[in-house]
Amino acid sequence: MQTFTLVFLIALLLTTSTQIWLAMRHARYVRAHQDKVPEEFASQISLSDHQKAADYTCAKTRAGYPGILLHVLLLLVFTLGGGLNALSDFWAGWLSNSLAHGMALIISTFFIISAAELPLSYYRTFVIEEQYGFNKMTPAMFFTDLIKQAALGLLLGAPLLFCVLWLMEKMGDSWWLYAWVGWIAFNLFILAIFPTWIAPLFNKFTPLEDATLKTRIEQLMSKCGFKASGLFVMDGSRRSNHGNAYFTGFGKTKRIVFFDTLLARLSSGEIEAVLAHELGHFKHRHVIKRIVISFAMSLAFLGILGYLMEQSWFYEGLGVSVSTVPSTAMALLLFFLVMPVFTFLLQPISSIYSRKHEFEADAYAAQNSSADDLIHALVKLYQDNAATLTPDPLHSAFYDSHPPASIRVAHLQSQGQS
Repeated sequence: MQTFTLVFLIALLLTTSTQIWLAMRHARYVRAHQDKVPEEFASQISLSDHQKAADYTCAKTRAGYPGILLHVLLLLVFTLGGGLNALSDFWAGWLSNSLAHGMALIISTFFIISAAELPLSYYRTFVIEEQYGFNKMTPAMFFTDLIKQAALGLLLGAPLLFCVLWLMEKMGDSWWLYAWVGWIAFNLFILAIFPTWIAPLFNKFTPLEDATLKTRIEQLMSKCGFKASGLFVMDGSRRSNHGNAYFTGFGKTKRIVFFDTLLARLSSGEIEAVLAHELGHFKHRHVIKRIVISFAMSLAFLGILGYLMEQSWFYEGLGVSVSTVPSTAMALLLFFLVMPVFTFLLQPISSIYSRKHEFEADAYAAQNSSADDLIHALVKLYQDNAATLTPDPLHSAFYDSHPPASIRVAHLQSQGQS
């Protein structure tokens, strides 16, 4: 057995066992606290709603186990099981051009993975989400969305993939620097077109019509120094009863979007507080900071890939014979398939950084609107989304981008008193 094969298998075992262990302790912790609403929420959340959130959380957790095991199975089949070798040989019989072969290899691999995961996605939508009253999708809408996503992925992703593979083949040892510049340009392009070209393919966006609420929001935006191209309501209720609000785009394409489910549930003051939180992210430049970090990490990963693609042990350790490698596409594909195995344990770092931003945005909202209104809005969202108020602390620290409900509310209460 290759040394790298052993390293890969140990990393895969550690990652998988950690995922399952965290999920199991999360479900146990939620169950252990399902019979009593936390004191700070008892006046707003009923015991039945608290128990519904526990049931929903545990149902989603149980549904996650097959996904974890399926991912392991697919990864082993494609690598040590010879799946990538077989796909490469298949396309070699049809395509002689290395770029065409590489694109076919990568696209077909991810198509197979997506097809294998489709039943699990369908189950989550039409069994779990349906059971707890959140799903509004029909099977026709579900599959129409899939077709749109696939078409959009090919339309935007295929040219990017072609450019990256061409750079890997033609630009010598420094290809990864050129690919990084192309990746930055691609992401900025997507950010620019998403609000006006991509998002409307899946949802309907209409200008906010409530004149009183619109005036209140515009006053808040003026106070915070935020300019947007418009205030829009998204028909999120077509697919789900979950609610949210966000701003998207950059430059002249920035826009604020409210789910219609959110507007139907919250008061004007609570909506303003939720928006103030989102503006806090803007004011603290969180989006820009995350984009910069993302670009820096992508540069590091491309640099690592630039080294690994020259090492025969990288291919052979993952079950791919060097003699069967038709192009640099195999290196790119292998890298992105196995990278999550080696980076999973870094997840808490990302979570800590994200929660820091949430605390900063909450503090900004408390200063520019009402901490009490934001607390009331959050509690309603926890209730409406059946989000558990008692997550396992370790699971939450590992995965959650937002602080647990009790910690977040306590932080906001201290902001309101300061």
